[in-house]
Amino acid sequence: MQETKSTKWLIALAVMLPTLIEIIDTSVVNVSLNHIRGALSAGIDESTWTITAYLVSNAIVIPMSGWLSRLIGRKKYLITSIIIFTTSSFLCGSAWSLHSLVFFRILQGIGGGGLVPLSQAILLEAFPPAEHGIAMAIFGFGTMFGPIVGPFLGGWITDNWSWRWIFYINIPIGIIAIILNSIIIKNPHYMTKQKMTIDYWGLTFLITGLGSIQYILDKGQEEDWLSSPKIQILSIVFIVSFILLIINELYHEHPIINLRLFKDRTYTMGNMIMFFTFFNLFGSIVLLPIFLESMMGYTSFDAGLVLGPGGAATLISMQFAGRFVNKINPKLLLGTGIIICSFTTYLMSQFNLEADFWTFVWPRITLGLGMGLVFIPLTLSTLSHIPREKMSEATSLYNLLRNMGGSVGIAFSTTMIARKAQFYQTHLVNNLTPYNSSYMIYRERLSSFFSSKGLDGGNPDGMMYRELIRQSNTLAFNETFMILSIMMLGVLVLITFLKITKSHGKDVAAH
Repeated sequence: MQETKSTKWLIALAVMLPTLIEIIDTSVVNVSLNHIRGALSAGIDESTWTITAYLVSNAIVIPMSGWLSRLIGRKKYLITSIIIFTTSSFLCGSAWSLHSLVFFRILQGIGGGGLVPLSQAILLEAFPPAEHGIAMAIFGFGTMFGPIVGPFLGGWITDNWSWRWIFYINIPIGIIAIILNSIIIKNPHYMTKQKMTIDYWGLTFLITGLGSIQYILDKGQEEDWLSSPKIQILSIVFIVSFILLIINELYHEHPIINLRLFKDRTYTMGNMIMFFTFFNLFGSIVLLPIFLESMMGYTSFDAGLVLGPGGAATLISMQFAGRFVNKINPKLLLGTGIIICSFTTYLMSQFNLEADFWTFVWPRITLGLGMGLVFIPLTLSTLSHIPREKMSEATSLYNLLRNMGGSVGIAFSTTMIARKAQFYQTHLVNNLTPYNSSYMIYRERLSSFFSSKGLDGGNPDGMMYRELIRQSNTLAFNETFMILSIMMLGVLVLITFLKITKSHGKDVAAH
């Protein structure tokens, strides 16, 4: 049953409020690690567990959210998740040691994991089929804007208040969200508590499999991937758990995750496109602030100023896509968005160390426009024809693959930067020899400059080597951006296999 005009907007506010702070909390801790490490007397490697613990527990709960909705009732599960998230936020801010903070971050991830897929499912049910584009524009703004504003907000709060307030700020918002959802959200008949056997084996394989792959993606580059015995063991655990999970879920009467949804070609193809699109998008989005801060000397605030307009551009393009997705072929919007994103990433591959502020801002704005055109038509093409009683299961898998695509993309991009920087450094250092006339002339000029300043010749070799490192890293960024640009264009091939259904919003069988 569709909601009235006023009710649907109240529902949107109720479900998006906790969802936004959950998404922000995924990245808000990153810029506060040094403060947390100092306050809790922890090492660098230890402090990163505050991020990893949240990501792992969050990733495990996301695909379970549809099953948990059926097990205890969707409204009860939604409110319970907000309560756990809000309470654990208070506990995180009050943590007395690193171990306690990591434990409370695990609880926070458990509470927050179900919020994103549940909010997406509820929005699609609350808005009539003709307004699904608007509903997903609201949802998409939250999911896209969160990762952008998170680091900026975390840095500002940490600098002006304390790192503990990045958690405390969730408490009043969480309380408001609990009250709103208790009053406004209603359970449809197919989302009330159901009697069913608990899939213990599926739960076990899901936890071990997703926990392993999330750790591998987060720590792989740091531990040199398969050179690390720990990564080797976890890779085997992931593969075995993944295979056993598939076998178990296909034959269990009440599986944790409903893999039968993938019999729907449109749903399967939409998930594949989402995975590879976010692989490329998150790779480029994460690399841009790293380039600005490590290569250009930008502060976190300055980097935030570069990223901010992109969020506004995404909001604008989502509003456009949301209003016209039912009037224009979704494939046309989706293809246009992918081409824009690919072209923007190509522009990023042309960055150099002399670029000014606006050289970085305009590609980020263009990327934001492309992201909005991608997200709305892809989400609607993938989910709008799914029966309502299966929507929570469908959105949980969809959001899992979205997150996994982003995680794999980030791991791939950071690894490429590290490997390519080594390659270019080795290649360029061969030119710093006494047999290279250009090198010797420039070295002599530096020595003369230092002498003229009374520095006794200074250290021209050290200065030139530092410049070589900067140039090597810049070339590594350029090549990685170029690879992401080409890979993004490859997604266009997958669009041709995406079937656009005309039965949006109807209870079409998805089995």
